[in-house]
Amino acid sequence: MIDLFPDRSPARRRKLVVENIGLLLSGRLEQPILDADTIVAVGGTITAVGRRADCDVEEADIVVDARGTTVCPGLIDGHTHPTLGEHSPRTDNHSWIHHCLHGGTTTMISAGEVHVAGRPTDRIGVKALAIAAQRSFAAARPSGVKMIAGAPLLEEGLLEEDFRELAEAGVELVGEVGIGSVADVETARTMVGWARANGMRCLTHTGGPSIPGSRLMTAEEILAIDPDVIGHINGGHTAFAHSQIRCLCEGCSRAIEIVHNGNAFAALYALRTATEMGQLERIVLGTDAPSGAGVPALGMLRLVAMLSSFGELPAEQVFCFATGNTARVHGLPQGILAPDRPADLVIMDRAQGTAGRTLLDSVALGDLPGIGMVLIDGVPVLRPSRNTPPATTLPEARRKPL
Repeated sequence: MIDLFPDRSPARRRKLVVENIGLLLSGRLEQPILDADTIVAVGGTITAVGRRADCDVEEADIVVDARGTTVCPGLIDGHTHPTLGEHSPRTDNHSWIHHCLHGGTTTMISAGEVHVAGRPTDRIGVKALAIAAQRSFAAARPSGVKMIAGAPLLEEGLLEEDFRELAEAGVELVGEVGIGSVADVETARTMVGWARANGMRCLTHTGGPSIPGSRLMTAEEILAIDPDVIGHINGGHTAFAHSQIRCLCEGCSRAIEIVHNGNAFAALYALRTATEMGQLERIVLGTDAPSGAGVPALGMLRLVAMLSSFGELPAEQVFCFATGNTARVHGLPQGILAPDRPADLVIMDRAQGTAGRTLLDSVALGDLPGIGMVLIDGVPVLRPSRNTPPATTLPEARRKPL
């Protein structure tokens, strides 16, 4: 694509206007569709969402004509396993973050750098790896994607002071509890408490073992550990019995994570259980990639389409699972289209040839949308996607004359 902003210095407060939006998805379950056709952003932050006549659209550095298509927040993959950079030795995946960007993912969250060759398990090594991963991805965002990395696994010998040191260094996460040498539930619960006291978020491995070093985690153990996120409740890869999934959903109020690289039947059961409970705000999504199943570049979109079609939920609600719900659980500003939020946007339309009359109809039928443009912090980073099916209508962009 043509680089519309060759000078990417953050010091420049560029103004972006996205106009002629046909459908605007907010990312909020309370109001998933907004009555608006225009977004304005300055310096990468949204300043206005509304009708064009009510927005300041003058003197824009770039104007994107959505041409009646759909705009939604950039998707947030809440469960990934990065290493350093874009290579994963697990299945020799290269440039995997870039390919997922073509599937509309603009933010990724690490569930542990588990595939690092020779991953250290001693106190110093655990901290060093987590801090290095956090620093590396904070300093160099592959293709612009925001990777929140540095998620240490629980290893025997870690002390309370280690979690304080990690938090002070900028580490926000604890990787999957159940991968690592800590096998005692009481020890795991104590360490999770230390992490949470220092502002860190935790998730558990759920279901059967996935890689050497992981183990079966029962529903009772997970409830006792009390993580912030019940990681891949549909298994990564092997799922619990449905009775155990219901036990988890009903036994706590924590986030319920459904992943692409898991058991689809169990995913639908977890979704239906949360629907019966009237607690869709607890559902968050991820891919659990890279893993032995590889990297599904369109994994987040495929998960949205699967849950909407088989779960018989409106597509606009399911898009919230992949955006605003995850943002809320992790305390992120992105994932919601509103003033003072990052202008991370996906512009998409129904795919050519779909039976759906609209984009939402097509997703509810199980089809993927075609992505015409992705913007991160108000900057177009790709147009169009080379991985999704071709969109019926593509947006157009023009830059202010120099």
